[in-house]
Amino acid sequence: MLIDEQFREWASLAANVLEGLGIVAVLVGVLVSAVLAVRNLVRRSGDVFESLRRHLGRSILLGLEFLVAGDIVRTVAVEPTLENVGVLAIIVLVRTGLSFVLELEITGRWPWQAKPGHDAVRDAQREPSRPTD
Repeated sequence: MLIDEQFREWASLAANVLEGLGIVAVLVGVLVSAVLAVRNLVRRSGDVFESLRRHLGRSILLGLEFLVAGDIVRTVAVEPTLENVGVLAIIVLVRTGLSFVLELEITGRWPWQAKPGHDAVRDAQREPSRPTD
């Protein structure tokens, strides 16, 4: 019983650390994005708004990954009730959907789409064949 309680305490601590890292990632990302936007505005370099959106989106995506990881650890290791698993499923679905939408906003394509100008099948066909021994 003592080992189980210690495990739950460590898992709870791990979940708190992951959630804290998620919050820090978003906050640092907002600050860095703002500084870069001001720098770009002063230098009049590029599209300031697009650059700000891209940097903000990336920091939010990173923060969401940590937050989801913290939720998973907390639900699976600390409080594995059916209700908590259901809530976790909803949270993961919402955050995954948000991640996909943010990815589309940042890159202009869905996560499963190839990068523009990159075709894996075409690239594989262009590679020279290696002689076999």
